[in-house]
Amino acid sequence: MVARIKKGDRVTVLTGRDKGKTGEVLKVLPAKDRAVVQGVNRVKRHQRQTQTAAGGIIEKEATIHMSNLAHIDPKDDQPTRIGVKTLKDGRKVRYAKRSGEQID
Repeated sequence: MVARIKKGDRVTVLTGRDKGKTGEVLKVLPAKDRAVVQGVNRVKRHQRQTQTAAGGIIEKEATIHMSNLAHIDPKDDQPTRIGVKTLKDGRKVRYAKRSGEQID
């Protein structure tokens, strides 16, 4: 099985307070169907001071559910669905259903 969204993909947010924002997927948590996207769903956390890190309020990205993300078509930068097709040599690759362009 080929994953629909992987680390390094460019995605856009479909719903929620960050609707319309785009970013790169930094981390994928497949067991929870969630992903961390750069610049999306930023939250503030109070962090205690340690020997290596300073304390204070830090801002970082929280996870977002995969159903709220759409892959960005490499041709026209619009949201698209992802399909999986098998090439003649037997490899499975992802492609953008909007333009038919191969993603990986």
